[in-house]
Order: sequence, then C-alpha cells, then structure tokens
Amino acid sequence: MMDCKEALTEAAGDMERAVELLRVKMGNKLGKLAGREAAEGTVQSYIHATGTVGVLIEVNCNTDFVARNDEFVAFAREVAMHIAASPATRFIDADSVPAEEREAEERVFAEQVADKPADIQPKIIQGMLDKWLDEVVLLRQQHVNADRHENKTIDQIREELSAKTGENIVITRFQRYAVGE
Repeated sequence: MMDCKEALTEAAGDMERAVELLRVKMGNKLGKLAGREAAEGTVQSYIHATGTVGVLIEVNCNTDFVARNDEFVAFAREVAMHIAASPATRFIDADSVPAEEREAEERVFAEQVADKPADIQPKIIQGMLDKWLDEVVLLRQQHVNADRHENKTIDQIREELSAKTGENIVITRFQRYAVGE
C-alpha cells in the first residue's frame, strides 16, 4: 500500500503515471527474485465439467507460506483452467520450444510467403512465427478470461503475483489430457 501511495505522490496524482512507476519498481524487485530457487509450490488439477478435458500443473515458489496462500493456489488453478481451454498450448515459455520444431515452422512460413517480395519476407515470417508462438507458448498467451484479467498475458499475471508475494513464482510443468487425443 505504501508503494502505491508513494507512486501516486511522485506522479502528482496521475493514476496512469503512478501505475507506470509501480511497474518499473516491481520490475526491479522481480529481477532480484528471479535468482532465488523456487523449491516449494503446489500441484493443482482442473477437470472440465464434461469430464472430457483435464490438466495437471505444478507451480513453484520460494516458501511453503506462499505455497499455501489462497491467491497462489487460485493462480495455479486458473492457469490449469486456461490450459484446458487452450488446446494448442504445448510449451511453458519460448525457450522450451525445440529448435527443430521452430525451424520446421519457419520453413513452412517461408514457403507460404515465397511469392512476396524478398525484402519483406523475413518480417512476414517473423510475424507468423510470433503469432504461432503466441498460440503454443503458455506465458505468451492472453488469459482466456481476458475481461477479468484486463487482457493480461499469463506471464504478466504471474509477474504481478510474484511482486505481490515477494517470491519467485515459476510454472514448472503441465500436462493436458483430452478424451480422444
């Protein structure tokens, strides 16, 4: 609360500027947190009411105190629900996409834009690759309940919770199950 008050004072009452100042301040804190090991956490599950889709997810943090925190557990469950609703989601972050798979997608995109001028092909291919990564990489995806989460990505929501708890929060792994897949 004090950080919010200080940011509002520094921004002379300008709410948008205060939010920007807080993001900068939170970003600095998050940098310090990233180096700490996240060895505690929770495993949550979500099974759709129809019983045809289910997800198991492991989300880690630094302390068992946060691991038992209702907001932390709710975050893990919401991400599991998001994954259940997003069948294309296969990777946690862009770094976990195998190079071979990324290169294969780039080759497909290159074939699709072969008829375009050569000087703009790389930009088009990069745009197509970014769009594909947004579909398959969890942290890059906008939460399926965008209205409730103000159109934020899963990574932005995770960073906010990390700043709020003062801990490094890491989505470690997940598995999506669907009948017939």
